[in-house]
Amino acid sequence: MKTQTKQLTRAMAIALMLASGAAAADDYAQGFGPNPTLPAPHKALMPTVNIAPAKPWTQGQKPTAAPGFDVTAFGAGLDHPRWVATLPNGDVLVAESNGPAKHDENAGIKGFVMKKVQKRAGAAVESPDRIMLLRDADGDGVAETRTVFIDKLHSPFGMALVGDELYVADTDAILRFKYETGATQITTPGEKFMDLPAGDINHHWTKNIIASRDGKKLYVTIGSNSNAAENGIDAEKDRAAIMEVDIESKQARLFATGLRNPNGMSWQPQSGALWTVVNERDELGDELVPDYLTSVKDGAFYGWPYSYYGQHVDDRVKPQRADLVQSAILPDYAIGAHTASLGLAFYDGKAFAERYRNGAFIGQHGSWNRKPRSGYKVIFVPFDNGKPSGPPEDILTGFVSSDGHALGRPVGVAVDGKGALLVADDVGNTVWRVAPASK
Repeated sequence: MKTQTKQLTRAMAIALMLASGAAAADDYAQGFGPNPTLPAPHKALMPTVNIAPAKPWTQGQKPTAAPGFDVTAFGAGLDHPRWVATLPNGDVLVAESNGPAKHDENAGIKGFVMKKVQKRAGAAVESPDRIMLLRDADGDGVAETRTVFIDKLHSPFGMALVGDELYVADTDAILRFKYETGATQITTPGEKFMDLPAGDINHHWTKNIIASRDGKKLYVTIGSNSNAAENGIDAEKDRAAIMEVDIESKQARLFATGLRNPNGMSWQPQSGALWTVVNERDELGDELVPDYLTSVKDGAFYGWPYSYYGQHVDDRVKPQRADLVQSAILPDYAIGAHTASLGLAFYDGKAFAERYRNGAFIGQHGSWNRKPRSGYKVIFVPFDNGKPSGPPEDILTGFVSSDGHALGRPVGVAVDGKGALLVADDVGNTVWRVAPASK
């Protein structure tokens, strides 16, 4: 009788979960979802290296879109496109960028090895240091024209338009430019709005920005200066954080900390909350630590470097800070270990089916230190009532060939003016456009 009662109770619980749109733990792969199971750390003398060497797309080749979607090249033949942003008139800005010539200067042998790995992965190209403007004048989903919009930047990444002012995040500063609707080029030098943490190490060089919905504040991602504080905690000042900047006064404060390498940011349409994707630490094993998608709470500490995924202590970090570990909060949703999740865009368009509304598209650049490899795709995480509501779904795959070469690596994602998804592919030198399949 007790067994029957337990079975009935479990069946009712599952029925309630299904009715509410919630998913059971068994529906999630290891390292994914709101409650990931984390294995014990596995430390090795040498880190795993399993990079997918870069190999260009051949003529006519392209990634594979999920059923119901088509993918086309919105803009091809670009030069290491990392990030995309859309303008109100439909123009698309693309940051062609890479790390500055001098960074990680104090990383020693480990840094030397990493540069070799990056070269094999197609990530060691010289930074073009510019923003391109792509324009699809006839609305057919392919940009007919491209112009150098802003040149002579310094490893640019994030872009945010506020009124008639365009903010660009270089690796060491935010610049402000005057923007006129329809302009195809800005030649007037930008004003330095504020400096950003950089220096000789500048381990995570990418700096992203997003404006608040009222246009009064900027939020800036600043990654850590190390994997797990091996360069000393003094090198991490104002890093591993998201900074809030008041545009009028230029006053800045740390909005959230303990985020090893936050990149993509987006406003969740239902709740209005800021969300980010974060690259977590390496060298603890193939399944540690999951990268994650999380809402960003004002004043919250997310653990780095002292702990990971909440209060799991990383005993490589000395001295420890038990007081900070106790305050570390859990991220909302794991998105796989070493996936290098960078791009994030909540869907607020109307072209896709209703089930995609308010959900998150995430560009996963792909692992270099995991067997088997992870990432190398764009995924979708459904949302309901402002929270993730189910397992991730593959939207764009096929970036790794059958012989193990990286034909492309997705980075930034954005929703264009017609509701299609744009994906920057820095190895494939293309911005892909994902739209509903034509009937």
